[in-house]
Amino acid sequence: MKGFKAYYLSPIGPLEISGLSGGITSVTFVKKRLPSDRNLPECMKECVRQMDEYFIGTRKKFSLKLLLEGTPFQKQVWRELRRIPYGKAVSYGDIARSIGKPRAFRATGNANNKNPIVIIIPCHRVIGADGSLVGYGSGIWRKEWLLKHERAFIS
Repeated sequence: MKGFKAYYLSPIGPLEISGLSGGITSVTFVKKRLPSDRNLPECMKECVRQMDEYFIGTRKKFSLKLLLEGTPFQKQVWRELRRIPYGKAVSYGDIARSIGKPRAFRATGNANNKNPIVIIIPCHRVIGADGSLVGYGSGIWRKEWLLKHERAFIS
């Protein structure tokens, strides 16, 4: 199956959106925006539309078909991340407890770190137990920006 790439220029840097005709496989920050593939499938166009809505503050929850590759534990953590309410933050321990594995906070952090779909699977909403902003592979400054952005649009 042919893969596609689209590039989205967000306020905090370019995003590369990868997918297949059946769904999104990854969204990652990249150093520069390249030309998007031609004839993108509808799921890719929809992802770009929903990113626009997110960054202008009108989209609080993404509704996209995601094609995730990972271990069963990683997928369980990623599903739980999608349940974190817009504009809220929880700890790695909170996630571990919510999936029924209260001692697995380090493994939860590792699964969070392996998240292939930033923003849509909101790993930026996970913070340290003491409330500190920790562990965001795309840069703590982006995590801080995303949390402030969401909090500005909570009604």
